[in-house]
Order: sequence, then structure tokens, then C-alpha cells
Amino acid sequence: MKKILLSAIVAWFAIGAASAQDQGNWAVGPRIGIYTHAGTEGAIFGIGAIGRYSITDKWRVEPGITALCEKGCSVDINADLQYQFRIARVWSIYPAVGVSGNDIGGWSFGVNIGAGTDFTITRRWDVSAGFKWMLQTAEHHKNPLVITIGTTYKF
Repeated sequence: MKKILLSAIVAWFAIGAASAQDQGNWAVGPRIGIYTHAGTEGAIFGIGAIGRYSITDKWRVEPGITALCEKGCSVDINADLQYQFRIARVWSIYPAVGVSGNDIGGWSFGVNIGAGTDFTITRRWDVSAGFKWMLQTAEHHKNPLVITIGTTYKF
């Protein structure tokens, strides 16, 4: 009985160590985006940077900042929590929820709901694409849908 219990404990730790292989990893990179339905004339182009931190092998947090190119200088600051589904060795998809604050026509805060995908190009580089709907508090502009594409370098 002791051998079975010891074997079960060793197997449990081995599975846990194998499933946590991405935990603690960082990634950073540039990202561009189109803010559609933002309540201004036409779509707004944005360019910025993101960081990613893997909490576990499935969960990660992604803070980001984007400079919005419109009449004046605007900024979007956000942080999303993502859950990754590995479809293949080099491809994953994820739903995302988060919070954001931006000054498209005045400061507004809200909640992000979206999804995205990552493609591994090399051991250190990924290409990602995604979209999210930003539910904002401001009455003077609509809730934008943001479409993004970018790359990340993994540490």
C-alpha cells in the first residue's frame, strides 16, 4: 500500500511539473490595432506594446499600452486575463477578459471581452491576432471593437 501511495504522489508531481512548463515566462512585443465603432469619424489606428506573463501553463496576464492616432494624442491602457487552448504544438487560441482606460474623446474606463490566437514562428517568436469589445463608461462615445495584430518575443 505504501508503494502504491508513494508511486501516486510521484506521478502527481511529475504531471504537475510537466503541465507547468510555461509558468513564469515573460513575453514582450509591438502591436498595432484598429479601433472601429469608436464614435469618431472613421476607425482609429493605434500602435503600442504589450507584455505577457504566464501565471500557469494555461493562464496568462497581458498588460498593454497603445498610442491612438487621431486628431489629438490619445492613449489606451489595458490589462487582460487570457486562458490558452493549445490546438497544435505551434498554435493556440484564447478567450480574454480585462479592464481598460482610454481618452478617446475624454477619459473612460471599462471592461474588455475578446478572443485571439497565437502562432509560434520560432522558439522565441510568436505572431498573434485578436479582437476585443471594450464596454466603456463614457456617454459621449460608443464601445469600440478593437482588431489587433502583433508579435511577441518570449524570454
